[in-house]
Amino acid sequence: MTLVGGFVAQRTGDRRHLVLGFAAGLMLGVVAFDLLPEALRQAPGEVHGVPQALLMFAAGFLTIHVVERAVAIHRGHEGEYAEHTHGHHGHSHRVGHEGVGLTAALALVGHSVMDGFAIGAAFQAGTTVGTVVAIAVVAHDFADGFNTYTITRLYGNNRRRAVTLLAADALAPVSGAAITLAFTISEHLLGLYLGFFSGFLLYLATSDILPEAHSPHPSRSTLLCTLAGVGFMWLVIGFAT
Repeated sequence: MTLVGGFVAQRTGDRRHLVLGFAAGLMLGVVAFDLLPEALRQAPGEVHGVPQALLMFAAGFLTIHVVERAVAIHRGHEGEYAEHTHGHHGHSHRVGHEGVGLTAALALVGHSVMDGFAIGAAFQAGTTVGTVVAIAVVAHDFADGFNTYTITRLYGNNRRRAVTLLAADALAPVSGAAITLAFTISEHLLGLYLGFFSGFLLYLATSDILPEAHSPHPSRSTLLCTLAGVGFMWLVIGFAT
């Protein structure tokens, strides 16, 4: 699916917003209907009146938010430097932007490793949980592949480098899933992890994918695709349980 996303990035027309809207709906559905309920069942203990799983949910959301803001600030400083030196060191300006593209793409590869880890950990919780997490990750990996190729090329890197990073992003989830074969996670820790991953997914869906889907086309069709994604996950989880 990551490779498909990269291929679509090269060939996409005016329908990308519909695909991203549907992917966001899948992610919202899996968080609301499966991950959080499962996390609450496996880590029901409370800290100061709040379930531990929900505290981890908030921690997951805030962690990715802080990381993304830190990267954005860093990129902003690099942009200011490039603007300041533009016209005096044109070659440095171009190379600096290539570095930004590579950094962003490598961050997506690292995130894909965690996607694979999430699938392996979820299958330890049960086949149903593993299946719906895999569906959510697959939907998200389309956007990952799309963004890996797009960002790498956007900042001046050649096509060969973009394809290489796309291939690394496609292999990363397999590596992450393989890591979980080496050990078994306790039920309580698994519940905490699922809560954390729920916050992580919710942030990606609401702060990255949905704004990206609506930015070029704030249309009803994009919204309908998001609703369809949520409804589809409701049906899948309903039939699986």
